[in-house]
Amino acid sequence: MRQLAAILFADMTGYTALMQENEQLARAKRKRLKDVLDVVIEKHHGKTIQYYGDGSLSIFNSAIDSVMCAIEIQHELQREITVDLRIGIHIGDVIIEDEAIYGDGVNLASRIESLAVSGSVLISEKVFDEIRNQSHIQSRELGYFEMKNVKTPVRVFAITNSGIVVPDRAELQGKTKQPVNRLAVLPFVNMSADTENEYFSDGITEELLNALTKIDGLQVTSRTSAFAFKGKNIDIRDIAIQLNVDKVLEGSVRRAGNRVRITAQLINAADGYHLWSENYDRQLTDIFEVQDEISNIIANKLRENLTASQTSHHVKSPPAQNVDAYTFYLKGLHYWNRVTPADMRKAIECFEQAIALEPDYALAYAMTASAYSHLGAAGQMLPDTAFEIVHRYADKALALDPSIAEGHIAKGGAYLFYNWKWKEAYEALQKAVALNPGATTAYNLLSLYYVTVGQKDQALAVMEKAVKLDPLSPMINQALGNIYVYLERYDDAIRQADKLLEIDPQMRASLELKAWSLGMKNEWERALTLFEEIHRLTNHPLKGLMGVGYANAMLGRSAIALECIRKIEQRQAENPELVLDADLVGIWYALGDYDKVFYHIMRCVEKRVAPVSLFLEYPVFAGLRKDPRFRDLKEKMDIKM
Repeated sequence: MRQLAAILFADMTGYTALMQENEQLARAKRKRLKDVLDVVIEKHHGKTIQYYGDGSLSIFNSAIDSVMCAIEIQHELQREITVDLRIGIHIGDVIIEDEAIYGDGVNLASRIESLAVSGSVLISEKVFDEIRNQSHIQSRELGYFEMKNVKTPVRVFAITNSGIVVPDRAELQGKTKQPVNRLAVLPFVNMSADTENEYFSDGITEELLNALTKIDGLQVTSRTSAFAFKGKNIDIRDIAIQLNVDKVLEGSVRRAGNRVRITAQLINAADGYHLWSENYDRQLTDIFEVQDEISNIIANKLRENLTASQTSHHVKSPPAQNVDAYTFYLKGLHYWNRVTPADMRKAIECFEQAIALEPDYALAYAMTASAYSHLGAAGQMLPDTAFEIVHRYADKALALDPSIAEGHIAKGGAYLFYNWKWKEAYEALQKAVALNPGATTAYNLLSLYYVTVGQKDQALAVMEKAVKLDPLSPMINQALGNIYVYLERYDDAIRQADKLLEIDPQMRASLELKAWSLGMKNEWERALTLFEEIHRLTNHPLKGLMGVGYANAMLGRSAIALECIRKIEQRQAENPELVLDADLVGIWYALGDYDKVFYHIMRCVEKRVAPVSLFLEYPVFAGLRKDPRFRDLKEKMDIKM
């Protein structure tokens, strides 16, 4: 029998040694443990599957019940006769046969228990997601740990309720493999008198980050996660736990005219010890040499954990010769990272100014291409216009310097969203990842390629790697949630959405992720409440109506769904440059009118404005797959089924 369960491992510490010293006391403690487990586990609706000498394995239908049970067990065992016990809990799929239990979840729960110390209760991230809003259960993050026979690092939390032992991460270091050569580059602080130089210090940080990413054997946390700590006074050790790194680079930048002072220090995350620090006073014209010098020093400081071939790699400096052009490029990056359409247009202006001053500035061409790709894919420009520019600028960038990942990312995005050249998209994005293993934008696009060609498990693997590189990025975490939906893992998608909504309760993309996930679980009333909130947040009577219409249609309220269609068509008429056929596809599908569904899908295909290849794979439209026109459409788009 297969089931999802909260798995609780409990194990006495020091039992074998105690048996050798005082067998009678050891047996008394073991009996005491079993007596407590029998009573408390049953009280919290659990079931003991196995006793094994000095420990036990139990399962629960509720994560909250399992944690409350663990807390009570530890409290009971502090009374006479006291028993030193470790407890680990995880949620996972298990198979129970003939009173035996199997599954990866069992292995992971066991690993977490082995990581614990006497008197503690450690839980996995999945358990934490279930108990995080329970006011009577307190917890604290201990960070990521690499465990034997577990492929990816595991995020572990400690229960901190009164009477429960809470270990420091340092106490657990000897129990598992620690992260090696994982580095976070925190935003360098702008120490200049002019606050307008903020873009300059951010740009220096980003250039260093990109340079370090190219060092073989060094894993660097991506920009979004590192910049999440900008302006915050947080202990380096806590930052390292959240980012799962063992080294942190921080510093400051002071610019005055054409002079610049850069201070940098490399810190060991475990103890806060400074491994290296240096001040650089240079002319602005030497800025590229300073970046290169800092990057190579850090590589050398990590030499003991890198092979000779890895440490011999030298970072290539940014290929800008004109300092003013480089300044405009940094300003462009500043606006680019704000993501909004208005800021994207400002970024384009800055990149174009950089190109005007230095016509062979490959990175500026590549970033201009990426900015236009963003506008075209988001419907902020006519696709024909946007993607013609994307290809032209990306081709120019790659002709100047084929080693920059950004040019390949722009090409890959255009092939994926506009040209529908799947092989070319895959090759461009793989090339980007090979050139810059930290380019999480490429991972995101690559995952969408895998969804398009029906390799959804591969899409998940790619996004899990991206989250590992950029654990605090809202965009990357949102993308992982979307992949969960494609895999029909709706509970995982909801957990992902809830994490993002805890940061920003009005994040429309995350509200939408949760709404569709609830709907696919046939909870359309709850989904409708969220879709109505999304519509409200648009602050426009004609925007954000697709989900509202779809949910109402699924609830049998056809009149409301048809009214949503009327409003979408009104918006289309008022804004002829917009193409809203994808929204109409959704509502007509929910209403069961497949002729209108395929009419609007073909409109999307003709105008190449919506990622048709992706919404065809969305579980919401699963019913289309039985229609013969679906196969014809796949063939038209050259997608193998």
